[in-house]
Amino acid sequence: MTRDKGLEALINDELDSVSGLTEKGMFGGWVWLLHGNLLCGARDEGLLIRLGKGQDAWALDIDGVTPMYSGSRRMQGWVRAAPSVAADAVVRRELLDRALAFVRALPRK
Repeated sequence: MTRDKGLEALINDELDSVSGLTEKGMFGGWVWLLHGNLLCGARDEGLLIRLGKGQDAWALDIDGVTPMYSGSRRMQGWVRAAPSVAADAVVRRELLDRALAFVRALPRK
């Protein structure tokens, strides 16, 4: 697992106008946090997106979007979008918009 600078640039462009964002290396890639809460991540395996428990079924219906796992444990409310899915501007924007809506509702850290 390595960083994907191209995907990172796409996400930075998408999130350019969002205030309260920070970035750092994590999970073998690069992540974005909104007011201290994990929002999404990028690495060579694709885009990691936090949609919230019970709010990811619509995304899992998209070919190339799978549940996120940490070892053998499924991370509820998180999905992984394959690089081909993350490259689709319309799908990427929808995933990020829904992640932003969920994370904005969380208490700030």
